Amino acid sequence: MDFVVRTKEVFHSQIYELQKLSERIGEEMNRVVDLIYTSKGKVVIMGIGKTGIIGHKISSSLASTGTPSIFINAAEAMHGDLGMVSNQDVVLLISNSGASDEIINVLAPLKKLGCPIVAMTGNPHSPLAIESDYVLDVGVETEACPFGLAPTTSTTATLVMGDALMICLMERRGFKAENYALYHPGGALGRRLVARVKDEMTVDIPKVFLDTIFKDVIFEVSSKRLGMTLVYDHNDNAVGIITDGDIRRAIQKYDDIKTLVAADFMTNGFKKIGTDDLLSDALELMDVNKITSLTVVDTVNPQNVIGILSIHSIIDFRKKA
Repeated sequence: MDFVVRTKEVFHSQIYELQKLSERIGEEMNRVVDLIYTSKGKVVIMGIGKTGIIGHKISSSLASTGTPSIFINAAEAMHGDLGMVSNQDVVLLISNSGASDEIINVLAPLKKLGCPIVAMTGNPHSPLAIESDYVLDVGVETEACPFGLAPTTSTTATLVMGDALMICLMERRGFKAENYALYHPGGALGRRLVARVKDEMTVDIPKVFLDTIFKDVIFEVSSKRLGMTLVYDHNDNAVGIITDGDIRRAIQKYDDIKTLVAADFMTNGFKKIGTDDLLSDALELMDVNKITSLTVVDTVNPQNVIGILSIHSIIDFRKKA
């Protein structure tokens, strides 16, 4: 058997089932998002076996993106862990069949607590679906398993639905990169997301004037090793920029470069960024404009140039993180 071909078949099978599932998603998702968003409590997710593993991941994703959440094994719930649930919580019960004893058994005590119950199930006609207040259908017709026994496509569908729920709630809350970093302060990702331009910029600004001659411009660009220099007028206002590219184009364009001054081949104006902006925003700005450096200006007084941020500083920071 060619296992490359077989692997592609598994991918195609699951993608096909997910596409069919996506077409069945309706207003129930809006109602569930609103329910969780307006809840004063947390999201309690329960599952058993493979769905428990998926539920644990969904709970973790919600908790790290602004929606308080815990996971409780459905079997353990009946032996004391229900004490972690309050009537202000939203409970999400996950069961592909919708008939697992461990899941069905928690319905009565949850109803007595007064918790709204959301079912995530592959059987919208199951006992779980009938007894729940909201139903998110994750049903698939076939598993990728050749015997149709091992949870494969069904667990993938449940995971994707959980991811969709998380993303909808992130967007409803206006959750931003800075918020994400707040929940991940110890990781490299968190450090990278909260880092500001002022943390990595240099204040040793390459500087020439409008009448600086060509060879002195090259010296300034080379000595500061940033691949650029700002050009100032005689009132000490930054009015333009000269990059390595500008120098190459000048050499190609002019026959006698010795007579050139900065004003002859500079680019008027330059791309700016504030000191308190995120490094991730700086990198995006560089990428969009196909440049390797940004002029850093004072956030309070944008006319005041106080530094230069090079793409190499960002790359070095990311390596350190």
